[in-house]
Amino acid sequence: MVDPREVLEAARVLWRARVLQPYSPERLFGILQALRHYGFSLAGGFAACAARFPERIAVADEAGTLSYLELDRRANRLAHSLARAGVSPGDGVAVLCRNHRGFVEISAALAKLGADVVYLNTSFAAPQLAEVVARESIRALVHDEEFADVAAAVPEHVPRFVAWCEGRVPVPTLDELIQAGDPGRPPPPPRPGRLVILTAGTTGTPKGVGRSSTAGLGPIVALLSRIPLREGDTTVVAAPMFHSWGLGHLELGLLLGATVVLQRRFDPAATLQAVAQHRADNLVAVPAMLARILELPTGVLDAADTSSLRTVPVSGSALPAVLATEFLDRFGDVLYNLYGSTEVAWATIATPADLRAAPGTAGRPPPATVVKVLDGDGNEVPPGRPGRIFVGNEMLFHGYTGGGNKEVIDGLMSTGDIGRFDPDGRLFVEGRVDDMIVSGGENVFPREVEDLLVRHDAIREAAVVGIEDAEFQQRLAAFVVKRPGAALSADDVRSYVKANLARYKVPREVVFLDELPRNPAGKVLKRRLRETAPAHRDRERRETAADPPR
Repeated sequence: MVDPREVLEAARVLWRARVLQPYSPERLFGILQALRHYGFSLAGGFAACAARFPERIAVADEAGTLSYLELDRRANRLAHSLARAGVSPGDGVAVLCRNHRGFVEISAALAKLGADVVYLNTSFAAPQLAEVVARESIRALVHDEEFADVAAAVPEHVPRFVAWCEGRVPVPTLDELIQAGDPGRPPPPPRPGRLVILTAGTTGTPKGVGRSSTAGLGPIVALLSRIPLREGDTTVVAAPMFHSWGLGHLELGLLLGATVVLQRRFDPAATLQAVAQHRADNLVAVPAMLARILELPTGVLDAADTSSLRTVPVSGSALPAVLATEFLDRFGDVLYNLYGSTEVAWATIATPADLRAAPGTAGRPPPATVVKVLDGDGNEVPPGRPGRIFVGNEMLFHGYTGGGNKEVIDGLMSTGDIGRFDPDGRLFVEGRVDDMIVSGGENVFPREVEDLLVRHDAIREAAVVGIEDAEFQQRLAAFVVKRPGAALSADDVRSYVKANLARYKVPREVVFLDELPRNPAGKVLKRRLRETAPAHRDRERRETAADPPR
């Protein structure tokens, strides 16, 4: 039975976000017709926005701007041309594109056809692409021209289309398909298409997480209840849209009738310029992007007019406490930190007040979301004690496309992370279950050591992993990126940790890198660090042996 109080609260949140508002009879009729045709799906969202805000700018990118009406008609044309090319409802179509209008147009067109969209990581190498294409039974591939070499790994019988190109290419482009297509609305598909998002793949081959393109208002209300996004906002989406965080803001933009500003490649100075130029209300990013923005010269930061920003929501990887504080101090109380995963969507949201009071927190569960920290037997642990994080909400996925699922206890799904609640109900994420290091019989959570390291004035970023060790089972290895011009030795790092944490948390190895390996969502690829640690150690031994004592 529906709780009237929940309905009233949802209405209040949607009214505050200006989603609920009166429309003229003509526009209301157009909205209802669009939803009657496609339902509450991604396709229905595009069509309804064309009726609600026909002249409003939907997308602004390097190629210019598109209104919602233009975008909807271009998607219609593209859908008809793709259907003539053999794409049918239920077919899987892979999309290997950066953030630009082509990404949005192909997503809208495939939604209108009822095809399944498989979003590919733009950092994929050819073997990864070939594996995913085979596993997901891909019917066609849409890619940017720059990925032609990688796309060559796809079997020749799979049709290819180019989304973004600078000149002539040997395969059809989306623009050519759009020009040749019928602008009329395609017939409704027999079923809504799925959106397949790949996991980060930091510990192995990325897995496919399928979601329906239809969703209730519950998850959206939960997000809007904590983050003051508004109808008609202008949002710079810097986070990659093939990732669930960036894609979620494209979908949310449809509900809010937002203008989405896109750039194909993240550049910190260009991002601030886009915020200033478009007077953006929101900047959607990942924590690593904030770090790069803060590394800009003081003159560049001072010259950027970011006074229009109301929110800077981040997700996709851990937000270090020192980074949160530094960003808030520079840009004001606009930062929001979301914790979740591709499988569970969002679990907790930290507001600026949370981040001021407890830097590094992942925040509290929003409405209609349950988060519990459980021990190895599935029992809830008290605040302050770490355990496995489990989440329950409307957005839980129903299994990987290649088979398998996440552990579920009493309807709550594991995120694969270790965390703890503080006495005020704020969640802190310690790290991945797989990342926990057992050294000399003691459990070490890398996040604690990493957070300490980045508070050092000479350290820009750091990652800690466990390396197999015959004596201690595992030993800690710290990979450190120094700030420009900083003087820092491995002994300095070890002494700093020893002065602040227990002895068993002191890294036995310290490796200095120019940068940490990350995926496009900003997550550190710790698997790659573990693989390179022995090579670094052997090189140091050779260099030490070759350097005679003085």
